[in-house]
Amino acid sequence: MKRSLVLTFSMIIYITACFSQNTIKGKVIDSINKEPIEFAVISIGEKGKNTITDKQGNFQIALPKDSAVIYISIIGYQSQSVDITKTAKSLLIALERGAVDLKAVIITSQSNNASFHTISSIDLNLRPVNSAQDLMRLVPGLFLGEHHGGGIAEHIFFRGFDADHGTDVNVSVDGMPLNLVSHVHGQGFSDLHFLIPELGAHYEFGKGPYYADHGDFTTAGYVAFRTYDALDKSTVKLEGGQFNTGRVMAMINLLSDKVRQKGQSAYLAGEAVYTDGPFDFPQHFNRLNLFGKYNVNLSSKKRLTVTLSTFSSGWRSSGEIPERAVDTGMVGRFGYIDSLQGGYTSRTNVIAKLSSSISDNLSLENQIYYSRYFFNHHYDDTFFAEDTVNGDQLRQRESRDVFGYNGKLTHRTYLSNDIHLVSAFGAGWQLNKIYNSELSHTINKNTVLDYRQLGNVDEMVLNTYLDENLRIGKWSLNGGVRLDYLYFNYMDKLNPQQPSKNKVIASPKLNIEYTSDSRVQLYLKTGKGFHSNDVNVVIASDGKKILPAAYGADFGVNWKPFPHLFINAALWYLYLEQEFVYNADDGTIGPGDKTRRQGIDLSARYQFTSWLFANVDVNISKARDIEAPKGNDYLPLGVPLSSTGGLDFKFANGFNGAISYRYMKDRPANEDNSLVAKGYFVTDLTAYYTKRKYEIGLEIQNLFNAKWREEQFEVTSRLRNESQPVHDINFTSGTPFFAKLKLAIFF
Repeated sequence: MKRSLVLTFSMIIYITACFSQNTIKGKVIDSINKEPIEFAVISIGEKGKNTITDKQGNFQIALPKDSAVIYISIIGYQSQSVDITKTAKSLLIALERGAVDLKAVIITSQSNNASFHTISSIDLNLRPVNSAQDLMRLVPGLFLGEHHGGGIAEHIFFRGFDADHGTDVNVSVDGMPLNLVSHVHGQGFSDLHFLIPELGAHYEFGKGPYYADHGDFTTAGYVAFRTYDALDKSTVKLEGGQFNTGRVMAMINLLSDKVRQKGQSAYLAGEAVYTDGPFDFPQHFNRLNLFGKYNVNLSSKKRLTVTLSTFSSGWRSSGEIPERAVDTGMVGRFGYIDSLQGGYTSRTNVIAKLSSSISDNLSLENQIYYSRYFFNHHYDDTFFAEDTVNGDQLRQRESRDVFGYNGKLTHRTYLSNDIHLVSAFGAGWQLNKIYNSELSHTINKNTVLDYRQLGNVDEMVLNTYLDENLRIGKWSLNGGVRLDYLYFNYMDKLNPQQPSKNKVIASPKLNIEYTSDSRVQLYLKTGKGFHSNDVNVVIASDGKKILPAAYGADFGVNWKPFPHLFINAALWYLYLEQEFVYNADDGTIGPGDKTRRQGIDLSARYQFTSWLFANVDVNISKARDIEAPKGNDYLPLGVPLSSTGGLDFKFANGFNGAISYRYMKDRPANEDNSLVAKGYFVTDLTAYYTKRKYEIGLEIQNLFNAKWREEQFEVTSRLRNESQPVHDINFTSGTPFFAKLKLAIFF
């Protein structure tokens, strides 16, 4: 009893002492566009206590005496020091853009979602981004592949997962989820092609299922992109290259600087893309994007953001070709078997977000969104394996409306520089109304021979979560729990019935972080996540095991052994209750066995000089089916070893660019590893000369013209001259040497 009283009395004295200190509040903004800067580090002295700015750029910190100097630093901006006096209670600090300097990186306690913020900031400031796919590839260990033409969402490989087009990776833009449930081409289909790459202001990623604010499909991890709220300058860009490739992009400020100073901003952006690609059968790929964003301060504490975008794309496809057809000389690497492949897709999005500051420590976000989506795709992977007369051409088609809401209430409790508590309560819902979801056997593209699947789908998810992040000195504890309720309804037009199923899943999270000093930070992440099943699997399994859970753990370190070297490394483990199995022969997805993945991630960023930087990522994983006999327990296309890296240069005179590589090791294409998907090593080069009014650039993909395969699958197919179906590898060749010139005008 006596010991408890002493402890309580000591805490009261400690807290009283904390409040007797001079607490300074402030906001950090960009000096050009006046937008808030998140994750800026505020330090007392050069090595004293520190804190970071929140999403609105706000911070508060207690000074140990009447006056002190605080230091503000973040990658991509000039560090700044401010002399604080006791009378200065609130500050507005505008940071100037500056050269990237890894010496400015300070390892500090951050929110659970910001564990990889340092890497993402370094990479986005240094590495050239030429497409939305390049934005995805910034995530260490994440690889993409394209196999049915440029209009299909890229295939994702991440942490030992063949994640199809998003089944195990949660993807969002400006808070709007992209993963489409029960999509005809793959569960969680995430088409990022509507994102104009020049608008990518920030990206955040997490590995594993450890984040309370991310739900369905967050098993391998998540990627969240954010577009610019305001443009620094207007830009018009022209690009042209081999294979009849061309691109026009423009992003234009609509309001004057004077109006923008008052808290309003608006811009329009658009791009038009065309290419025939390197294939013998020209793709005639075309894409049109339009994007607009408007921000206005409704009051000193309320800000409204409205985003409108529309996207459409059409293409022809050579598809995947059997390995034996190339080996025998029937077709070349860029040839085709069926010329009637390709498709058309479109998506229109509306997002409205209201951010409210209820008090200094209480904020509320409300966001609604709507998408109108259409998809029509013809493909042929098996040729004459099933129908020896008409062929095996398939059509996938659907249209859908997506309605959604995200809400988040955040409260910050500040007791001292050593004790912070950030509490977040979130809630949301999403409704997918899918019309005429179709998988059919066709001839000549539009003549239906028979329907494999045809029906209307209603899927709804309701979610809520609680996330607590407590910082006590060098320790940071994050605990959260998430509840998701999913409702599935399928109106089958082939077998008239309308069954419905529902399920609830709880996902707890517990993460611990220890920041020894500004150079070393250890973390342990644990949690449960899930990926939902396609509605056809849900109905066929009578609602049983329809929300397979994932259980994971990461033990990692953020380390800065030298002023210009930053290292992130982790050991990780993930158990999945049910793997998804994609059947390439008929385009369907089915439930699989329980699986286990484990691996090592290593990322390093190093600055040689003021203008030369190096980066390397190495990712090792072992993926196995734990219910299959040994030797038949391989998970097809799970990547055992991959690496990316390169050198980036940025001269003060405007010359900048990079040389980079992507490496993927051979991987099993089937369960017994009797078929092997070949690995590759590809090198890219970019070079730019940037001045205040213009930029000239050169992009070269596959600099050394390596012969590589971008996509590979185990398929049982039959060519017209074959008497029996053959088990083989079908593949799509990767891009050969490809050069493109660019010219941008700034105004």
